[in-house]
Amino acid sequence: MILISADLRFDLFRFFSIGHKMVYHSSFVDEEGITKACGCPLLPLKSHIKGPAPISEQDKTDIVDEAITFFRANVFFTNFDIKSPADKLLIYLTFYINVALKRLEGCRTLAVGTKAIINLGLEDIPVPGETGFPFPGLFSLPQSQDEADLFRNYLKQVREETSGRLLSVAYRANGTPNKWWLAFAKRKFINVVVL
Repeated sequence: MILISADLRFDLFRFFSIGHKMVYHSSFVDEEGITKACGCPLLPLKSHIKGPAPISEQDKTDIVDEAITFFRANVFFTNFDIKSPADKLLIYLTFYINVALKRLEGCRTLAVGTKAIINLGLEDIPVPGETGFPFPGLFSLPQSQDEADLFRNYLKQVREETSGRLLSVAYRANGTPNKWWLAFAKRKFINVVVL
């Protein structure tokens, strides 16, 4: 007998009920009043982490919530239709969650996982046009060093926020790994291999 958690059942239902044809897109399609850097909207975050992102209301969904919510369904897709600039950020965050889960894969406790995520956060964050940026062509190249720094700082802030929230779903309240999340570390998002 195979036991499947309610979370995984819901994800599998969403995946198979859409017939492998539809990815989940960001709901942030209205760009009015939103600053952009490298063609990416700097969307508000529910965050206390210092950075260039505007502060979002705590009771509203932000892009990090969407990325974590949609991750287990979107990670199965090899193609992603971009319907709004916010989808580009959703793609980037889905890839980042995939990288973070790979780092957490061997971490048996929340404390060890937290340390791995902190080390991931200390790594350099490349921007479009720099070596190591995972999606050349997804975002436009920065037009100035100020734009590059703004985008780098935003990515750093959004990655830190994503890491913190990811730990709360990748580990249970007792500090043990949630296998229904860490199993997705083996997936390749858009056929990009994470080392």
